[in-house]
Amino acid sequence: MSRLYITKFELMTWNELLQPDLILSSSILSLTPDIIQRYNLKGLVLDVDETLVPFKAAVASPELTEWVRQVRQVASLWLVSNNISENRISNIARALDLPYYHGAAKPSRRKVRAALAEMNLPVNQVGMVGDRLFTDVLVGNRLGMFTILVEPMMHPGAALRSHPVRNFEVWASEILGATISPKEKRFTKRNKSSRK
Repeated sequence: MSRLYITKFELMTWNELLQPDLILSSSILSLTPDIIQRYNLKGLVLDVDETLVPFKAAVASPELTEWVRQVRQVASLWLVSNNISENRISNIARALDLPYYHGAAKPSRRKVRAALAEMNLPVNQVGMVGDRLFTDVLVGNRLGMFTILVEPMMHPGAALRSHPVRNFEVWASEILGATISPKEKRFTKRNKSSRK
């Protein structure tokens, strides 16, 4: 006789999995210590490429360095990147004086879970911050984290180009029932603290 096991993840709908808790209309630099404290967050897991630095950028901007300095006064920070180049991610992490994991393969939960364990904070007090729905938001929601979607950080010359992957993800998410709008928004429909 076979038994059927259903996980909490399998019971979540796609619109719940892809729905950010907070949507910011600009880059991560607009995520202020006040906003972090408003949502009772004690830690942030940060994506790197196009969340903190433009893709292929080798150094952190002075503005980002200042943002990290201000935010680390109210929250622990950890970098978790899908980028497989340890040299690149370690250089950025070292410049910001932050711990990191690279090659995370998000939405896989393994390396985000490892970062959460190192932070030693309740999962519902840690925000997953990124510019992508199908990697950053999805993994954060799978783990019960507070998910924050930011606009991609791009080189000034590339700012006017379309962002095809991001545009496709927004379109697909809305088809699946998520509400993605370019403004700060808080969703309280689900109790994330019950998911592991």
